Amino acid sequence: MRGLDESTDVFLRTGQKAQEQVRHAWAGFINFAARDNVLEVALANAFTKVVTSFVSDLVLPIVSLLPFLNRNMDEKFAVLSKGPNFDQQNGYNTLYQAREDGALVLAYGLFIETVLNFMGVSLTLYAVGHLYMLIFHDKIIKRTVRCPYCKQYIGESALRCRHCSTWQDGREDLPRSGKSSRQELADGEPSFVGEAIPDDGGIL
Repeated sequence: MRGLDESTDVFLRTGQKAQEQVRHAWAGFINFAARDNVLEVALANAFTKVVTSFVSDLVLPIVSLLPFLNRNMDEKFAVLSKGPNFDQQNGYNTLYQAREDGALVLAYGLFIETVLNFMGVSLTLYAVGHLYMLIFHDKIIKRTVRCPYCKQYIGESALRCRHCSTWQDGREDLPRSGKSSRQELADGEPSFVGEAIPDDGGIL
């Protein structure tokens, strides 16, 4: 039947369009999720949590076993101003207890732990970066220097500064002529328009 065939064609075309839209949406999602910056952010966050947990949960408890510490690093603090429930004999047992009592404390242990976490994450990332360069020969750790003109950090092998656009090969210090940069560039390029090509008998 003619009407049934037309309905079937419409149904098939609609299904194909729906499949194409779904396929296009899925391809867009994969393109977004697989971009370098998204993966780098996700991996960096996960890696930071792993290293922070390694330092806080494994390294620092072992360090806290030293005789002159006797407690976890994050529980080392100094009382600057006592609270109303301060125990003259034993003081505060934990940092949380001191803060709940309204005491003014210097939480130097927590600060040291944060610094150690930062150093652990930084050194581990640096080591992983060098290992990656050793395996894949891709230079991801690039040395930087200060631009002598704007004092911003740029790549060591950069020809021009990305901040102030100055050349890094010393040409900026040469005496300037009265010509503009475009005229100097044009004068420096050879022009063959209207010039006779010498005939030396050679074959072009």
